[in-house]
Order: sequence, then structure tokens, then C-alpha cells
Amino acid sequence: MGGRERNKHKQDRLNAGRGTVGKVAIVGAKDRASNRVAARVVERTDQGTLQGFVVDHTDWQAEVYTDSASAYKGLPNHAAVAHSAGEYVRGQIHTNGVESFWSMLKRAHKGTFHKMSRKHLQRYVNEFAGRHNIRELGTLSQMAFVGRKMMGRQLKYKDLTA
Repeated sequence: MGGRERNKHKQDRLNAGRGTVGKVAIVGAKDRASNRVAARVVERTDQGTLQGFVVDHTDWQAEVYTDSASAYKGLPNHAAVAHSAGEYVRGQIHTNGVESFWSMLKRAHKGTFHKMSRKHLQRYVNEFAGRHNIRELGTLSQMAFVGRKMMGRQLKYKDLTA
């Protein structure tokens, strides 16, 4: 996640290349059976970090489908699609479910939340994962669920701005 360098003020541009420069990585997984999403901001996209996330959020017998990033190599019950080669689906092997979550998060960034700071990015990710996970409930059920989750919790202004 992160804005384009060309959209930043000249003094804020990194001028260090393109692609992932100046971006924050987020890893996510979607359970096809329950349609639930889990996502987390990560400092690195190395094998230990990404595979650790997958192991923490999947059953050891689960089929795991990813893109062809080398960090996923070695996972048990793993198959990948090569997006870089134009392959997006091979039978049941695809990442379309989690891609819909990324799409929703990115639309929110472009549409409503123009500035998602690194400091609070995990909060935004949690919010949208939560929205995704309760989207099939009715409006009143969603409101009741969110109200129950908020009970006894507070975000102090000093924590928000510090």
C-alpha cells in the first residue's frame, strides 16, 4: 500500500526507483470454505514472514494457493499461479478470493481514506477484514456485531496522535 511517487510533493519523493519503493507490504489469506479473510501489515516479504503467516492462519491439511512468489516455495499442500506469465487460474488454483479483498481495500484508499499512514495502516486493514468477514450479515446484525466488539474498548486521542 502506498501512494505513487509522482503524486507526492517534490521534497517528499524518494527518487529510488519504482514498484515497491515507498510502499508497505500487507499479507492476506482467504478461507474458501468460510469466506473469512485474515490480513496483516508486515515489515518484510521474506520466506519466514510470509510462510509464518500462512502457517498461523491455515489448517495443516489445507490446500494453499498463492501467486508464484519464491517466498511461498516449500509450503506443504501448495500450488501457485504465475501472474507474471499471465496465468491467473488453473482449475481450482487461483487467488481471486483474496484479490477481491485487496480490491476493496484499495478502493477505500482511493475513494474515502486518501491517507492511510503507516502508523495506523494495521487498523485500516483490520477494519476492512472485519467488514469483509461480516458482509453477508444483515445491516442490523452487522451493527450489533460491531457494537459488541466495541464494548469496553477505547482509542485515546494521545494514542491516535502520538
